[in-house]
Amino acid sequence: MSLPTNPQSEQSTTVSRTVTHDAERRATWNPQSARSTSVSRREFLGSLSAGSLVLMGKLAHGQAGLTVPGAVDVDAFAPDYFVSLAPSGEVTILAHRSEMGTGIRTSLPRVVADELEADWARVVIRQAVGDRQLGDQNTDGSNSIRFFFERMRVAGATARTMLERAAAERWGVDASLCFAELHQVKQRGSDKSLSFGELVEAASKLSVPTEAELKLKPRDKWRYIGKDAPITDLDDIVTGKAIFGIDARMDKQLFAVIARPPVVGGQVKKYDDTAAKAIAGVVAVVELPHFHEAPNFQPLGGIAVCANSTWAAWQGRDALEIEWDDGANASYDTDEFAKKLAAVARKPGTVLRATGKATEVIANSKKVHHADYSVPHLAHAPMETPCAVADVKTDAAGKVLSCHVVAATQNPQAVQQAVGRAMDLQPADVLVDVTLLGSGFGRKSKPDYCVEAAMLSRELKRPVHVTWTREDDLQHDYYHAISAIHCEAALDEQGLPQAWLQRAAYPTIGSTFSIGAKLPATWEAEMGNTDLPFDIEHLSLEVAEAESHVRIGWLRSVCHIQQNFAVSSFADELAHLAGRDPLEYLLELLGPDTRRLDMAAAKLGNRGASNEEYPYDIGRLKNVLRRAADRADWKRAASLPRGKGLGIACARSFLGYTGHVIEVDVSPKGQVSIARVWISLDSGTIVSPDRVMAQLQGASVMAATQALYGKLSFKNGRAQQTNYDSYRVATMKDAPREIHIDIVDSHAAPSGVGETGIASFAPALCNAIFAATGKRIRNLPLADHDLSWSS
Repeated sequence: MSLPTNPQSEQSTTVSRTVTHDAERRATWNPQSARSTSVSRREFLGSLSAGSLVLMGKLAHGQAGLTVPGAVDVDAFAPDYFVSLAPSGEVTILAHRSEMGTGIRTSLPRVVADELEADWARVVIRQAVGDRQLGDQNTDGSNSIRFFFERMRVAGATARTMLERAAAERWGVDASLCFAELHQVKQRGSDKSLSFGELVEAASKLSVPTEAELKLKPRDKWRYIGKDAPITDLDDIVTGKAIFGIDARMDKQLFAVIARPPVVGGQVKKYDDTAAKAIAGVVAVVELPHFHEAPNFQPLGGIAVCANSTWAAWQGRDALEIEWDDGANASYDTDEFAKKLAAVARKPGTVLRATGKATEVIANSKKVHHADYSVPHLAHAPMETPCAVADVKTDAAGKVLSCHVVAATQNPQAVQQAVGRAMDLQPADVLVDVTLLGSGFGRKSKPDYCVEAAMLSRELKRPVHVTWTREDDLQHDYYHAISAIHCEAALDEQGLPQAWLQRAAYPTIGSTFSIGAKLPATWEAEMGNTDLPFDIEHLSLEVAEAESHVRIGWLRSVCHIQQNFAVSSFADELAHLAGRDPLEYLLELLGPDTRRLDMAAAKLGNRGASNEEYPYDIGRLKNVLRRAADRADWKRAASLPRGKGLGIACARSFLGYTGHVIEVDVSPKGQVSIARVWISLDSGTIVSPDRVMAQLQGASVMAATQALYGKLSFKNGRAQQTNYDSYRVATMKDAPREIHIDIVDSHAAPSGVGETGIASFAPALCNAIFAATGKRIRNLPLADHDLSWSS
């Protein structure tokens, strides 16, 4: 059995942040767009898409594989998409971002509850379906708090203001005399009070205030923002009741495991499914079409085995006999490709930012230092592999009538787009229910696995749950790009750079969405290359072309991984070459504390953020650098014995600032132990300090994995690593023994956290290893190097 190729799926599209960086702007919202003179729950529900409405009904009756308390109250007061109040006083807040350990399903609702002055114990959180009316739902790019902090405050303040006005009408006083406090509205100068529930009916009949009419709470009155609280799903997670994508179930569903082409762009030549069908529990074997044009979020194709259990499907998949046509990428060899990349990076490239006459100054300088750095392909390797279940209904002619997907996804709207295209449906007609995610790191914002489930369900006319095995996950990922970065500096008599040239070569993420894309996009280059913060007169910051032979995708911290590694390592090299303390050298390189990078002059996009609200503030960058150094007692760095070392690095990434100091012990045999890590973070206003600390701790372990072991290699177009035995991750013995976190108390606008903690870790680690052993690491991972030393 084989599925026809959907003509629409052959078209290259731009449905992700990676092609058009403008998609990462703050969510556009018109405060009047969902409002009327008299707003009731019925009108609120009527304004939502059909998909949202259907799912809310399913949730109310405990369907869709999720456990959600309460039922939808049609008499509730809903002045905003994100919040409603029932006559009982229960507050329902819609969580429209995906929960994968960051706590965002709790943090954003707490912002609403704070402005509303709700009693947190009386708040119910509902997970939203994919619905563009809710704004950006791509839980990716460290954008959730940045995009929606003010939006959630407005939602809460709108409901609070209407409750206060309803109380004022009841008492016949001016609304300025009424104030909300912990689920009640009180009157100043009296002991009068009314509960929120008592005011619901009256409030629902009032006009919805404009945003200009709202008075947001001052920072010193915040009840929940900036305070720690357990995540809302904590009890269910630790007791095994929580529903993740791999747990999702629909009535009469089958389980599918798929044999995909081992080389990207390959396809099935022929196959024999006799042995697979003989496996007990196997129900059907279905051929999936291979993608055409750019990969996008289309399935890779292959042969799916569908069975009554995942185990039976897996055994059936392994029993298939398949002959593959490997296609154009059959000769891909990362060892050879790395050599080509390094050579390309040493030749003139495309200049994206230039000041002065860098190439001329370097050419005429008496003292020039240069170095080449590299980072291999990396995999996401989330603990929960990609998984989704889909239920597609068709008429007798095969036309799709409805499609419901339950998935561990970071981006339900991307699921709607990709599945809708494959099913010939409008995106809004694809119902996407989001479960908890067992981590994501960017992989689960790419919904090819959801399309697979929908294709199989359409063919078999019953729900199908697709589960990727660990081998599938590692061998068919959207990989972090392999890269080469060349750095040169012309040095003065004090060893300070008068000119700096940096050239980065790596396959662009754009190649996943557009045939022939070879040059890194400007937004990719801006992650540690073209946003170089150093106060140097002559700059030439460049990129170079590189072909892609695999699917390239964004991984947590994206291009900061390779570009900040090069920048901070090269700066450390220059410091040691000059005989200077690395901290003092870095501080001097950055220039005056009052300096701000001129983003407009440098033609930098600033992640779509306002340059006024989110300036590149050198003072803040130097501050986290100093704070990390102070807490690590940096002054002892020069007196440490051989085998022990401190390394330092800093970065601005995802609009936040980090300073890292790492202490290592390296045994004479070359065994590295990360003794202590100090991180200073300035990400502006913090909603949940505990969750921020957890993300920084997790970032330290993940960055340690990448630096110590991270490497995905290819021979004959095939991934050579298949599971955690060959694609190693940091275990307890590898992880930092101590992680000390310092969060700067800031009133600045909130910025990134989840990805921000990665960028300066690897260079600080490698700089520490140099301090301990005298061995400079320019090519990751560390596992490829002999770090042994003798006295």
